[in-house]
Amino acid sequence: MSSETGIKDYIPMLVMAGIILVVQITALLLATPMNDSGMQAFEDPDSTANSIYYIGIILVFTFFLLMAIKKNMEWIIQLTILLAVGATMFYVFFALLSLADIAEMTNNIISAVVAAVLTILLYKFPEWYVIDTVGLIIGAGASAIFGISLSILPVLVLLALLAIYDAISVYKTKHMIDLAEGVMDLRLPILFVIPKHLRYSFIEDSFNKEEGKEKEAFFMGLGDAIMPTILVVSANVFLVQKAESLGYIGFISYPALGAMIGTVIGFIALSVLVMKGKPQAGLPFLNSGVILGYIVGVLASGAGTPFY
Repeated sequence: MSSETGIKDYIPMLVMAGIILVVQITALLLATPMNDSGMQAFEDPDSTANSIYYIGIILVFTFFLLMAIKKNMEWIIQLTILLAVGATMFYVFFALLSLADIAEMTNNIISAVVAAVLTILLYKFPEWYVIDTVGLIIGAGASAIFGISLSILPVLVLLALLAIYDAISVYKTKHMIDLAEGVMDLRLPILFVIPKHLRYSFIEDSFNKEEGKEKEAFFMGLGDAIMPTILVVSANVFLVQKAESLGYIGFISYPALGAMIGTVIGFIALSVLVMKGKPQAGLPFLNSGVILGYIVGVLASGAGTPFY
């Protein structure tokens, strides 16, 4: 492989890293209006039991999806995910419109209409740029909601458990691979699609089922962007309340910035192995990177212990 070809091959990976950063910055911007609107998912953000509860939901939902795939009931998967997507987009638009001081009833109507239109568009025309756009919205929205709902220690516990679960589900039981293959044909925003060329059509892609067909696009699971971003948001929200002092660059605290940089470093390490033809579980790399980056950011800010 020539050096020129090698560099071109890494461009999609750079785009993926950029997507993660966009999700993180957007989630940070959404955190304040969502917090002010009372969109927290848990009543007690300091309880580590919330992390166990979250993992339990993921396990139940994964089992539900695998059973639906096994019984050829893909429509259930499609309906469930589309409803979740629509609901998340509603919360995102409601939070954004609340900044404009719009009456609550008007806000509800506008947010519901926009979320419904985008969900219908996604269902009728699931092209890669539609999926990526919706993915950015729900990725940032979900990250912000859970980031304002879980303080630092529960998030650290959650990310550690998810990294272990992801490794087991990819390397040992391999059920996450089966799940990804089962829902790919549904063209839903559970992943980001980064094509090699603009002529690429996700709708027409057969996902390389023909032997010898060259891959025309790269894919990144939505969870790879959401999970580390939860810590980024939490660090920017809860440390303000618990640390004596924090350094800031703009509206981003040093711990949150460190978490963002750590995420990118973890993603680079992941990309190097993936580009060598070795499929990898993403969260062990991304979650380790975001945790280590967060700790470095806390130490750099002089905020004290990173384990609040």
